Amino acid sequence: MPSERPLVRLRDIRDNIERIQDHIRGLDLSGFLASTITIDAVERCLSRISEAATKIGPVAEEILPEHDWRGIRGIGNRLRHEYDVITDPANWAIATQRLPELHEAISAVLERYPDDQEDF
Repeated sequence: MPSERPLVRLRDIRDNIERIQDHIRGLDLSGFLASTITIDAVERCLSRISEAATKIGPVAEEILPEHDWRGIRGIGNRLRHEYDVITDPANWAIATQRLPELHEAISAVLERYPDDQEDF
């Protein structure tokens, strides 16, 4: 069932992307791979992003159709159930190549609404 508070869920996604950006700031791939704490923190944020995207439901595709919402939702399942095959470099690539664009798009949407507004 889609969330009745899609703006809250978009803020959750934005905030978790910002957390990831904070966690990896100043790191390159080798620095990321050397820090299990950072790897775990990024995975946790990716899980929350996935869950928020799931809760938004199909409205996400309506708001930002250019993003891979099926993949965003699916990363949570993969982290939970296929944790042994997801590689840390793959998570690094998501964090550094895919999330900045998503953050920019979500931030642009959220700029149109007050922080306390929960629905469109």
